[in-house]
Amino acid sequence: MKVVSFFSGLGGLDKGFVDTGYDIIWANDFDKFAVQTYKANFGEHIVLGDINEISLDEIPDCDVLIGGFPCQPFSMMGAQKGFEDTRGTLFFRVAEIIDDKNKKGKKPKAIILENVRSLKTHNNGKTYKEIYRILQDVLGYKVFCDILNSADYGVPQTRNRTYIVCFDNGAAEYKFPEKQKLDKTLQDLLEQDVDNKYFLSDKILPTILSDGTGGYKAKSEIDLKIARPLCATMAKMHRACQDNYVTQKGKVRRLTPRECARLQGFEDSFVIPVSDCQAYKQFGNAVTVNVSRSVAQSVKDTLKELGEWVD
Repeated sequence: MKVVSFFSGLGGLDKGFVDTGYDIIWANDFDKFAVQTYKANFGEHIVLGDINEISLDEIPDCDVLIGGFPCQPFSMMGAQKGFEDTRGTLFFRVAEIIDDKNKKGKKPKAIILENVRSLKTHNNGKTYKEIYRILQDVLGYKVFCDILNSADYGVPQTRNRTYIVCFDNGAAEYKFPEKQKLDKTLQDLLEQDVDNKYFLSDKILPTILSDGTGGYKAKSEIDLKIARPLCATMAKMHRACQDNYVTQKGKVRRLTPRECARLQGFEDSFVIPVSDCQAYKQFGNAVTVNVSRSVAQSVKDTLKELGEWVD
């Protein structure tokens, strides 16, 4: 099945689909460093640029469309017809691309979108309501939605994300992948010979280990068995109540980029060609491969049941 990927980042969502037998024929991201990492691991089929500025004719036809689109507030003004309410948002651009394919008789059989956990409650639920309306009522897809946690799919990281899975075939009966027993801890993924630069100085330890300052209070914890959600700002040392820190050889340190890669389901063969700062950002923004792979397989199973899967 031919796949087009939007907002691809370093390729976490894409890798899950590649591992499951899909063919990613075209991808896009506007971050040049993410594109650098993607090319080093998946090939030259990713296009650097703003999706709003890429011509619809440049985007190839596909069987499946995937993407982790940014969450933006939608305007709820107007008569709520067509795409008027979502103009100016990146979701609108995705919808516009799908609509263009539909008009040309090349409508994707399935769409898989990933977003933050709070998508369904964003803007008092209006954002998701509008997304659902566009996908179902305007574009004609049968829509399924659930929140999946990386820790339920073999990765010791608490990372809840919203997944929207859509099928062009109204007969589709889709079930999200079943949860798996977690048999690893964060400690199982740690590197043993770590550069001194990852260890924290005595000067910054009181800040890292504090329970917050001012109006922000949270319990400071390190050496967690299941990591907190990786975030794009990991390069900036915050507090132990926000980021992940571990104790090794009697000293406290941050996670290495390779450990972050492991916590997102990437094998050690995955190439990290960028600086630590960019790597932290990319892995913090990434889709967990284990979850993507499970979703990709469940979509594949559904397409097979519908008689629409093509090798």
